[in-house]
Amino acid sequence: MKILVCHNYYKVRGGEDQCFEDEIAQLESNGHTVIPYIRNNDSIDRSNQLAVALSTAWNRKSYREMRGLLREHKPDVLHCTNTFPLISPSVYYAAEVESTPVVQALHNFRLLCPDAFLCRDSKVCEKCLKKKFAWPAIQHKCYRGSRAGSFAVSSMLASHRMLGTWKKKIHLYYTLTEFSKSKLLNLGINPDRIAVKPNCVHPDPGVGQGDQDFALFAGRLSEEKGIYALLDAWNAHHPNIPLKIIGDGPLAGEVKAAAEANPLIEWLGRKPFTEVLSLMGQAKVVVVPSVFYETFGRIIIEAYSSGTPVVASRIGAMQELVLHGETGYFFEPGNSEDLMAKVKAVLSDETARQKMRTAARLEFESKYTFDYNFQMLLDIYDQSIVNAGYDHDRIAEIQQLKAAESSTLALKSSESFV
Repeated sequence: MKILVCHNYYKVRGGEDQCFEDEIAQLESNGHTVIPYIRNNDSIDRSNQLAVALSTAWNRKSYREMRGLLREHKPDVLHCTNTFPLISPSVYYAAEVESTPVVQALHNFRLLCPDAFLCRDSKVCEKCLKKKFAWPAIQHKCYRGSRAGSFAVSSMLASHRMLGTWKKKIHLYYTLTEFSKSKLLNLGINPDRIAVKPNCVHPDPGVGQGDQDFALFAGRLSEEKGIYALLDAWNAHHPNIPLKIIGDGPLAGEVKAAAEANPLIEWLGRKPFTEVLSLMGQAKVVVVPSVFYETFGRIIIEAYSSGTPVVASRIGAMQELVLHGETGYFFEPGNSEDLMAKVKAVLSDETARQKMRTAARLEFESKYTFDYNFQMLLDIYDQSIVNAGYDHDRIAEIQQLKAAESSTLALKSSESFV
């Protein structure tokens, strides 16, 4: 297949950027052709802020460039990861004019919430979830603490909702969990146009030793990630294990101060992905203290790939990933005392911890490997082609393949009873 991939990189690198690169690697390593269309938020600082705000809803440059790429390369599918804020939904309309099926990955809640997190003041917020226009977001300055910015994003979401962009111009969405899918349904999108495909980990780091005496946090240092509860757990509740913190973000100052004041806390700053995986393999436990709805919780499966147990907040999509008492433990979101109690529970019984390590790795191998995930991606592309209805020959081919697969499965099922 030939796939045109579209992504707007963030200023602070995160899991969404990694997922975009993983999917390119999946496609190219399996012989598919990838044409990238990429923008980077680093350029925003050099741009006119009013022009950026206005182009969030419709970027004429993106529209022209996308049409040119689609005409030149004639891809089977346009696969968008993030189009906000520099690319804009204009690329969906370019694809429609050029009769190209559109797949949109959803790694956050941007279509439902101007701030993308469904979180305000470190608490879950769903005030805008069912509103046609996100007035509460403007009132609370949810986007970057700016009423003007919040108005621009809210206007973009409302205008495209009114135009039917979200319902009509995208042929298949995929979310990372059933939880995220349930939230997206608030837009009135047909459930048949929403697939669920989790993240994967690539390259597979293999099982670590888990023999170093530290707990690990890796992620964005921001309020919604539960940093305050994490720091309080190590400052106030008598930990019996050091904590290493990897990452950067708006709360880096607080983390740095905590590390300087508490010898059990070490801030490592940003680290390459391979080094993060290596440290996970050494850690005795990985802590994921988010207080908002993660759309997935990629750090959890990264820990599983190394065979490392996880202590995570009992909230949102993460409840689908952690098997309480088997691959780790849940604690109440924001409750630093409960967080530390669960960390101590992992550490208190070495036999039980080793069982958790085995269970975590098995969970990774059964659901989150590179190859397993790639087949799900191909199925999503095929379904988007069918939903778009542009290429009748390809649709007939896909339907024949699906029929053959169904016949094979039925035959295997009948043989199992002989």
